[in-house]
Amino acid sequence: MNLTKIELNKIYNMNCVEGMKLIKNNTIDLIVTDPPFAIKFKATKQNYNRTASRVIQGYNEIKAEDYYDFTYSWMKECFRILKESGSMYVFSGWNNLKDILIALDKVGFITINHIIWKYQFGVVTAKKFVTSHYHCLFVCKNEKKRKFYPYTRFKKNSKTAEGRSLHYKDKEDVWEIKREYWTGDQKTPTKLPSELIKKILEYSSAKTDTVLDPFLGSGQVAVVSKMLGRKYLGCEIVQDYYKFAKKRLDKNLYRLK
Repeated sequence: MNLTKIELNKIYNMNCVEGMKLIKNNTIDLIVTDPPFAIKFKATKQNYNRTASRVIQGYNEIKAEDYYDFTYSWMKECFRILKESGSMYVFSGWNNLKDILIALDKVGFITINHIIWKYQFGVVTAKKFVTSHYHCLFVCKNEKKRKFYPYTRFKKNSKTAEGRSLHYKDKEDVWEIKREYWTGDQKTPTKLPSELIKKILEYSSAKTDTVLDPFLGSGQVAVVSKMLGRKYLGCEIVQDYYKFAKKRLDKNLYRLK
């Protein structure tokens, strides 16, 4: 794709590093992304409870030995285009978490929180404990200038029926949010739950802010951003995933589960 600039409220079928090079310095308010796993991921394995014929193929995996260099290259562009007041959330499994952490430090990001997303379903194992969580690194460019909206979801004094603080519970760094499964004939191999993205957007962005996902996949980050009145951008290198995401964004009606 031969482009000279990136336009807001659009997604692009291209390598994210090349795409981000077309974005000006200090222009993105929030980055939310779930990069490739580098674990020889097989999207249609039986233990993911999918009908193989319905899963869109072409998942662009990264070799484990190339993962650090790959991670550093896209994070470097993210750092450049992120505003001083902006922040970034990066999801990762445990397998290559060390490369994510080292790259974040090398690029210059400041770690705010290491969030654990605890979900209800893990693949059954015979010789080790079941993995039923995902890591999420919440980082920023400038700790003194970054934006955060602590009372957008619950007021400071909001209580549960038992008298406990809703505000405190919602801001704990272990998030118990159910996985979200596809319905319909077509689906991509992975998808972050809309409630997970909604929570991030509400705490770390305001309406009209620009949200970027460099590894768009199904388009979930862009879809939820649009629903919540944010501007969005995204890159997806796999053409069939891009078409799937674009189809979702082009629909007139959305709803959060």
